[in-house]
Amino acid sequence: MSYDIALKRVYSAFEEHDGARILVDRLWPRGKERASLALTDWYRDAAPSSALRRDYHQQKISEASFQTRYRLELKESADALLPLMRYARQSKLTLLTASRQLEQSHLPILREALLGALEEEDSGDRELASSPCMLSQQTEI
Repeated sequence: MSYDIALKRVYSAFEEHDGARILVDRLWPRGKERASLALTDWYRDAAPSSALRRDYHQQKISEASFQTRYRLELKESADALLPLMRYARQSKLTLLTASRQLEQSHLPILREALLGALEEEDSGDRELASSPCMLSQQTEI
């Protein structure tokens, strides 16, 4: 199955074809009110940990080290991807960040992890943990 997962800056204008718009950052974007962003949700659990983000922004670690450690964080908390997988199964999913350089942000890595997890579930012979029908049972994030 093919999934449509787009990446955008949170400051980009809302477009009708965005689908579910999920902000995946630990921090709220400066100077923005929630209503102005047309968000479906703000989901922090799949964003890099505060310590990892801080080390990267303070240039204590390289971009390669950041990517490796972020992939490890995602792998260690696979359940953190489930809400995003549910949105991706329903329709188009647009992941948002406040980062200025979208391709150097965590979103490409997150998209890669999401697509991998969805593919793994689709190829398995088990009940889908990210079934869209379970979205209504999801607790408020």
